[in-house]
Amino acid sequence: MVNDVEKRWNDPGAVRGATRYLAAVLVITAAVFGVCVLWASGRAECSGERMLCDTAAQGVTLLAPAVTLLLGAIGAFVRTFLVWRRGGSWPIWQGAGWFALVLFMAYLSIGGGALAG
Repeated sequence: MVNDVEKRWNDPGAVRGATRYLAAVLVITAAVFGVCVLWASGRAECSGERMLCDTAAQGVTLLAPAVTLLLGAIGAFVRTFLVWRRGGSWPIWQGAGWFALVLFMAYLSIGGGALAG
């Protein structure tokens, strides 16, 4: 069992798994963003104007990738709990969850600021 006070965790397999998980979350988020932009650019309501011309296009383009990042963060935290219960190196997965959560907050704040101004 891992001593939680000791900070010398060394589990290359867990690091690879968490890195692959985060890479997959980022690829899925980018794909969701691409689909949202394609959808917004093909709308008849916005022909000839800027691509995100109405509230629906702006909201979907802001919220869909953000929800994907949030679900990725929650998934990493669930994995943290499961690894902790098994007595494994859980801080690696906790770090992955916090990284995804920071990306979620950054995307929301930058996107929300761009839409507001």
